Amino acid sequence: MKLALDLALQVTEQKSFPWSGASSVKFPLVTIAAMQYHARAYPALIPAPDIVKCRIIGDDPDGLKAMRAQRVSEHMSFQILEEDETWEEWMDKALLHQAIVGTAFKKTYFDPSLQHNVSELVLTKDLYVPYFTSSFAKASRVTQVLYMSENDLYERFHKGIFLDWNKNIAPSEIDTSILEEAKAKSQGLVRPPFDPSQPYRILEQHRYLDLDGDGYKEPYIVYLREDTKVVLRIVARFNSTAIKKLNDRIIHITPDYYFTKYSFIPSPDGGFYDLGFGALLSPLNESINTLINQLVDAGTLSNTAGGFLGRGVKFKSGETSFRPFEWKRVDSTGDDLRKGVFPLPVREPSQVLFSLLGMLIDYGERIGMAVDPLFGKNPGQNTPAETSRTMVQEGQRVFTAIFKRTYRSLKEEFRKWYDLNAIFLDDQQEYYSLSTGAAKKVLKQDYISSPKDIIPAADPNMVSDETRIMQAGMLKQAAMNTPGYNKYEVEKKYLAALRISDIEKIFPDPKGPNAIPPQPHPKIIIESMKTQVKQLDIQLKSKLAQAKLLNEVELTRAKINELTAKAEKERAEAKGVETGPQIAAIEAAIGAAKSHQDGLLKALEILSSLEKDTQQIGQQQSGGNTGGMGPMETGAGDKGGVSTPTATPGGM
Repeated sequence: MKLALDLALQVTEQKSFPWSGASSVKFPLVTIAAMQYHARAYPALIPAPDIVKCRIIGDDPDGLKAMRAQRVSEHMSFQILEEDETWEEWMDKALLHQAIVGTAFKKTYFDPSLQHNVSELVLTKDLYVPYFTSSFAKASRVTQVLYMSENDLYERFHKGIFLDWNKNIAPSEIDTSILEEAKAKSQGLVRPPFDPSQPYRILEQHRYLDLDGDGYKEPYIVYLREDTKVVLRIVARFNSTAIKKLNDRIIHITPDYYFTKYSFIPSPDGGFYDLGFGALLSPLNESINTLINQLVDAGTLSNTAGGFLGRGVKFKSGETSFRPFEWKRVDSTGDDLRKGVFPLPVREPSQVLFSLLGMLIDYGERIGMAVDPLFGKNPGQNTPAETSRTMVQEGQRVFTAIFKRTYRSLKEEFRKWYDLNAIFLDDQQEYYSLSTGAAKKVLKQDYISSPKDIIPAADPNMVSDETRIMQAGMLKQAAMNTPGYNKYEVEKKYLAALRISDIEKIFPDPKGPNAIPPQPHPKIIIESMKTQVKQLDIQLKSKLAQAKLLNEVELTRAKINELTAKAEKERAEAKGVETGPQIAAIEAAIGAAKSHQDGLLKALEILSSLEKDTQQIGQQQSGGNTGGMGPMETGAGDKGGVSTPTATPGGM
């Protein structure tokens, strides 16, 4: 671990071989590899704001399981990202520590002081397991070193959590470990000779003890002060539901596990500690450092090498080395100088070593997955796009395997959070959705079922944003060309791949409370506009026909009045029988004019009725189009509604 941290932190050392102050270059192979992994893993595995997903297992005809799953997912995401303000910081450090060292540990528990769940990073140097341990489940004890101040112990003592820690005995001085020395060198820190406020080292042991004397060791947590061996607290790490009995005898107790192990690359020997870039690249990195320093030292020696001076060379007292633009006076002739000066035979830096250095760096980058396409470097101007994409995907396969291991550990950690909520959560807990900001409530009974419903929201197969966006784009294209897809979920997945926030506000659920009313198809709008134009044309023709009929009615009424006046005049001037036929003819003309007037009024009434019917049909078709009537149906309705009123004015 010290060697890995020295390489990752670029710790420089003073060298005395081959001479004092020789080259001491550290090639950043481990640093680059760790940063490459961390830069991909962190955004891929923590897709904020929703990082926890609760699955729906089994049938859900009434939708209650879906509602409960949404509450649990949103509440746990809120807990992890907002309630526990240090979770992201610890997770950030854990991924980097995992890449360098090979193993990172996180401890998940309910903090009674903060009154909420906490998940913090435990450095590998502060966690001890027995030599033959292969996993936490098989460890007979797990010991974590805690560093507590006097105030921390004081608070726990007066809360009834710890016994008296015997404060009269000052804490013993903490020995400086080789890892702390590496940290001090990399950060330029100097440890004071004595710090009166140095913390107490408290050992938290997760172990098994037979305190009841029944022959079976139960799982407990024991806290003790390391220097005085004083036990401060013993607490059970199991509950009554974890006890299995046979014939009233305890045969097994399932303990509560607090620690989650984040593995990088499993150790081939099946050991507890896994392999990181520090173990994989340290020998190669050391060889690269050696070659670089040899080449630099060879160049230095070649540029600044001295030589031998014979007796015939007479210098004045002082330095014999030269600075730029400097000339020295001597008492010897040029021929004597040529014979008396012998340069040290030094060769230039070896081309063979330089080639070997390039080969080692190339293989080191392959192991560290820092090849050119993955590193963001252009592979060449004439390289086809599909070839580059395939190279990147093939190079990311190793990342995918590591991501799946980290995904598995993340799932284990989230399920510990779920179990803690089932124990410590209030009957009704308020929170707010990280996606919409709406205030919501979750019930304690939502956490009654099995924690196996809980998984991370991240996809371990997606190791880059480009892959995620490409997959979502292909899915969207398939949904547009093939019927049967849930287009809302497809579009939502596409926006999530683009890292768009507030998706519910931008693209609300069509079945939700913020659903936007469906808009008519553009073809339907065009057909509706055509229908309106036809209706206006029909109305215009109807108005013209009505005006023509009204004019004829007025003319007929005037003619009737004229004939009536003429008949009255004939009657007044009647002198005999000879006027009778004339009056009868006038009255017949009046009757014909009235009949014609009645016909015109009847036609006018029919035309007005047809105009009203046409308007009602147009309104009904317009409403039907808004509701989603197809274009062919609209056209057929228009023809049926236009034929009769168009023929009527022409016939009149």
